[in-house]
Amino acid sequence: MNIDSILPIDPALAKPFVPPTTDYDGVSEGWSETEYRIFETWGGSFGGYWSGEPGEVVFDAWPYNEICVVTKGRVAVVDSDGRRREFGAGQGFFIPAGFTGRWQTIEAAEKFFIAIVDQEAASHGR
Repeated sequence: MNIDSILPIDPALAKPFVPPTTDYDGVSEGWSETEYRIFETWGGSFGGYWSGEPGEVVFDAWPYNEICVVTKGRVAVVDSDGRRREFGAGQGFFIPAGFTGRWQTIEAAEKFFIAIVDQEAASHGR
């Protein structure tokens, strides 16, 4: 590999991808998001840049392990018991595969992210 294998995480260098709302177990009115996938691996993991407008989505089981670093705005993650954690610009966090709850975009937000697909869990429908 050479320098060409080093990829800047820049939305201008990637095709926008809008995940279908059917990927979620619930979506609030006005939910809007766009991913810019900079890389994808043979195992299904991927990462890049994300932007979203205020709203929320519901997950019965988060589909992958995800590392997030918020670069703009404010988001919150709420578990199925109603416990909540907020994150703003400059903060990073990890969401494990299988997490049950909601992702809330409190104010227009942007983040860098890495979604790590667990092949064993994925093969068992988790």
